[in-house]
Amino acid sequence: MEQLKHECGVAMIRLLKPLSYYERKYGTWRYGLNKLYLLMEKQHNRGQEGAGVACVNMDAPVGEEYMFREKALGKDAITEIFKRIDDSFAGQLYMGHLRYSTTGKSGLQYVHPFLRRNNWRAKNLCLCGNFNMTNIDEVFQYLTQQGQSPRIYGDAYITLELMGHRLDREVERLFVEAQQQGLEGTDITAYIDSHVEMANVLKTTMSHYDGGYVMCGLTGSGEMFAVRDPWGIRPAFWYQDDEVVVLASERPVIQTTFDLHAEDIHELKPGQSLIVNKSGTSHLEQILPAKELSACSFERIYFSRGSDRNIYQERKRLGEQLTPAIMQAIDHDVAHTVFSYIPNTAEVAFYGMTDGVRRLDHDVRIEKVVWKDIKLRTFIAEGTERNDLAAHVYDVSYGSLTPFEDNLVIIDDSIVRGTTLKESIFKILDRLHPKKIVMVSSSPQIRYPDYYGIDMSHLEELCAFRAAIALIKERGMEQVIAETYRKCKDADSTIDSINHVRAIYAPFTVEEINRKIVEMLRPEGMQAPVELVYQSIEGLHRACPDHPGDWYFTGRYPTSGGIRLCNAAFVSYVENVLKFQL
Repeated sequence: MEQLKHECGVAMIRLLKPLSYYERKYGTWRYGLNKLYLLMEKQHNRGQEGAGVACVNMDAPVGEEYMFREKALGKDAITEIFKRIDDSFAGQLYMGHLRYSTTGKSGLQYVHPFLRRNNWRAKNLCLCGNFNMTNIDEVFQYLTQQGQSPRIYGDAYITLELMGHRLDREVERLFVEAQQQGLEGTDITAYIDSHVEMANVLKTTMSHYDGGYVMCGLTGSGEMFAVRDPWGIRPAFWYQDDEVVVLASERPVIQTTFDLHAEDIHELKPGQSLIVNKSGTSHLEQILPAKELSACSFERIYFSRGSDRNIYQERKRLGEQLTPAIMQAIDHDVAHTVFSYIPNTAEVAFYGMTDGVRRLDHDVRIEKVVWKDIKLRTFIAEGTERNDLAAHVYDVSYGSLTPFEDNLVIIDDSIVRGTTLKESIFKILDRLHPKKIVMVSSSPQIRYPDYYGIDMSHLEELCAFRAAIALIKERGMEQVIAETYRKCKDADSTIDSINHVRAIYAPFTVEEINRKIVEMLRPEGMQAPVELVYQSIEGLHRACPDHPGDWYFTGRYPTSGGIRLCNAAFVSYVENVLKFQL
């Protein structure tokens, strides 16, 4: 119901044959571009604020452009870009990016790819990625201490400058090496272009970073690369045959675009890079040692396409595992219960939930109870007017249940802020007069911000956090807030690997927080009783065993940068929201 923004989607294609080959076989030189378009459209869910593409033409003669880029803003950016592209975009290397901002920065200047120009082909660098770095301050300081002066303060631009600096050093190393071999003039250039070791560049660049990322790039000399963070937080998949090398953020995107079996596609491993050199030779190289696997579980619950073979089954398991708790909530009265879901991303978990009820030898009553009605222009109103308009974003199917007799079980994939529940969903569901509403979340309580690419950056936005704080105040336990604040404040000036914010939740059970969330989100005048049922942490890991990253639920951040930012978020909350300072 509450759309989360996710940064971002990437797509890369390296053509391994001359363009004339694709024109003969597929009837167009645009084969690579057409495939890039499909890869991007099928990942449109990952970014609708803007898009960009880049191309390198290794056949361009001296004096003509060989590196091209197009960018656009808005949800129709992909269509706009590909309408603009003409014959100049003929090349062998293609890269595309879809953007969702988690930083609040918008505008064409923030849309990837970023391009660094130079008269040496090998020193030209085009960069894009699905990432969020937690230690950009330190990297910025590292660059400035070397005498550099970055023009923009942002992780994408600073990464471009740092990697560009390391690429310059690699080219200079090869220049000296070529001279030592007696080469001169353009022979030196040809030697450099054919011997760039992108692994050297990546190892000396990515070792500076803390965060979740898949970093992708092209060089003017014809190198293509993608590198994944050593914790495996952000995903990447690749495929190669004798015609193409392809990489994208999601497996089914490649599978559908190239008509492949799931087994044909490989996942890039944590800390690993896929590198394709100028000649078209590809290899995998371990850039950074792999850390403890922390692949993002939210990718499986919410963001990635549900058409992926494994994700589909995992989402069904997430729903099915909730059956015992749901049965308890409705007092096992399936005959007088209607099952539904909202939003569409929760549909697969809904199938799993209803399958679980059927396995108990019950008939299941299924209805489309809630509809996303229209996108109302709530910006034209303020205060109570805005809330009143927001309450009409959704509508219900009248007559879908028997008033005052039927329970209503409705599943969502996540309950983050609770705003939509309070301002819209609960109000309209109450119009049906259910005997009881059981609101189900296929994910556990979201208790902590994310700092690796999802727009959950403020503790006070999370309804579970607000509920815990309310319980602390009700029970006269304000010393917990004060002590947590002191520890978080002290951690600011030390190397502290402890997430002190976890202490806020420690005194309470999940059920206590559930009840407080209901109390806080329940609109005034609502009649139907409400019970929340959340997925358990154990259930999450049973359903998604290969994606153990659960920091938004448990506070167990995989990197020191995530821990530091969470502690800092609590300090900010106390000082700016509670207006309290020790």
